[in-house]
Amino acid sequence: MNELTLSVLVLLILFQIKHMFADYFLQTPKMLAGRGDYLHMGRAQHALVHIAGSALCLVIVGTPGWLFAALLAAEWVVHFHIDWGKARWSDMQGHTPADAGFWRAAGFDQALHQLTYIAMVWVWVVTAA
Repeated sequence: MNELTLSVLVLLILFQIKHMFADYFLQTPKMLAGRGDYLHMGRAQHALVHIAGSALCLVIVGTPGWLFAALLAAEWVVHFHIDWGKARWSDMQGHTPADAGFWRAAGFDQALHQLTYIAMVWVWVVTAA
């Protein structure tokens, strides 16, 4: 396996581990309440937790400073809006965890986050590797 392939796999694995902790272990009640409101401080904080984790991942693979800043800024904006879209949709539909629609929205949300990581790795490969 060449060095680039190994770096891509390491970065993807690191993003997966980071995502698990940021989305499932490090959310506070403030981050979870009122998420359908656009200007929600808890969601902004949640997105900050994600970029803090991504910062560690990007440092491990040796990302240049300018790309580091650009990827983190883009991830914050994208993550904030993916989560807002899911919450807004669920609120508009009246979905709760007892409804299949809630889980479809959660699955779509998670798929969009994973595609974000693939896009981030692609940009990393094209510009930094």
